[in-house]
Amino acid sequence: MRELLKFYIDGHWVDPAAPRAHDVINPATEEPVARISLGSAADVDRAVAAAKRAFETFSQTSVEYRIGLLQKIMAGYQARMGDLATAISEEMGAPMWLAQAAQAPAGLGQFMGTLNALKEYQFEYMMGGVKIRREPIGVCGFITPWNWPMNQIACKVAPALAAGCTMVLKPSEMAPLDAMILAEILHEAGVPPGVFNLVNGDGPGVGQALSTHPDVDMMSFTGSTRAGVLVQKAAADTVKRVALELGGKSPNIILDDADLQKSVTGSVISMFTNSGQSCNAPSRMLVPRRMHEEAAAIAAAVAQNTKVMDPATAEKGAIGPLANANQFAKVQALIQKGVEEGATLAAGGVGRPEGFNRGYFVRPTVFANVTNDMTIAREEIFGPVLAILPYDTEEDAIRIANDTVYGLSGYVQSGSIERARAVANKIRAGNVHLNLAGMDINAPFGGYKQSGIGREWGKYGLEEFLEIKAVLGHG
Repeated sequence: MRELLKFYIDGHWVDPAAPRAHDVINPATEEPVARISLGSAADVDRAVAAAKRAFETFSQTSVEYRIGLLQKIMAGYQARMGDLATAISEEMGAPMWLAQAAQAPAGLGQFMGTLNALKEYQFEYMMGGVKIRREPIGVCGFITPWNWPMNQIACKVAPALAAGCTMVLKPSEMAPLDAMILAEILHEAGVPPGVFNLVNGDGPGVGQALSTHPDVDMMSFTGSTRAGVLVQKAAADTVKRVALELGGKSPNIILDDADLQKSVTGSVISMFTNSGQSCNAPSRMLVPRRMHEEAAAIAAAVAQNTKVMDPATAEKGAIGPLANANQFAKVQALIQKGVEEGATLAAGGVGRPEGFNRGYFVRPTVFANVTNDMTIAREEIFGPVLAILPYDTEEDAIRIANDTVYGLSGYVQSGSIERARAVANKIRAGNVHLNLAGMDINAPFGGYKQSGIGREWGKYGLEEFLEIKAVLGHG
């Protein structure tokens, strides 16, 4: 088992102020794969002080310098892609095929999108006699999750570097190994000491200290809505900017002119990818009532044909375990809740899949005849669990889709792109996918309502790390 007990602060790997060990568990085996240290407020103070010192000079660097820095980071990232994929698979259970094809490359995509934005961004311009400047906001604190760990780290680190900010990262203590590799990549690329700092830890020990710290100018958090509320409250006393990318319960409206077989099959595959552990997963499938039984049968067949396999040897398309014991327990409880509240269990159910007696593996599950007041339609499950809800009219579907506290993503599928566009305009969500269109690294990502505040990715992510200054009388 690897001992990774140091933090990266001010350009060096240093010992924690008060050592407290924590095992990183492989969710497929329930055995530890590494041991890290959990930090404290003293470690945060040291890291923030380093970031504050570094900001004085890094904030004044040229755009050309930062472009070159991002290019060096990307080259180092590509060289370590295999290491990153292995770490992600071991720490959070992504099948190696997914870690290699999507999880690790997603981080590189974020650096690429940021680099493209930086090359084109206009940091200052004249408005009459006033010079409008966009300047780096300062020292940033990052708290990132375990489900897409490198994507969520890179979509904060890359734009912060591009903007000229300095930062302290607290990755999830359940999936910190890829973050520590990134620290090595940044070091080798020549990121100046103090610009990037990494302190492992939990929410009470490190997250709270970052959020309340008077010298942290911005907090960027990705995770559950419950935890995001705590970050925002903790940050309020120091009036720092807070960016939040939180939970979702994304509606997937299949209209009556869609190809039902194609739409349902593609939707279920999308829902189950990453074992359903994506905040924008299409977890509520809305289908016309007259097509409900057929849709449920198609979805059940896809679920039954979805293989659950060991991440190390899983074939393409197979899913692995959930990322940790707490998530496993939560998903099992919600599946049981769906049964108790009267939804029709079309596939899957509680318990591990056949052939598994350990690991946080879950049976791919489909519920039919779900109503929007059921717990499985209201709460973010974050597992391979699909809820199918029948609707009567297009207006009814839109009403159900928007009847949620969340607003991260939405999906609309139709044989008519014009009809799909019209429905999409009525969905209150930060992203709407027409006919299962994929993500775009240049498009803004973020949510309405309790799905968050602010946007990430590309130009929109860069702007989150910039203040606006008006210089009057500039001429």
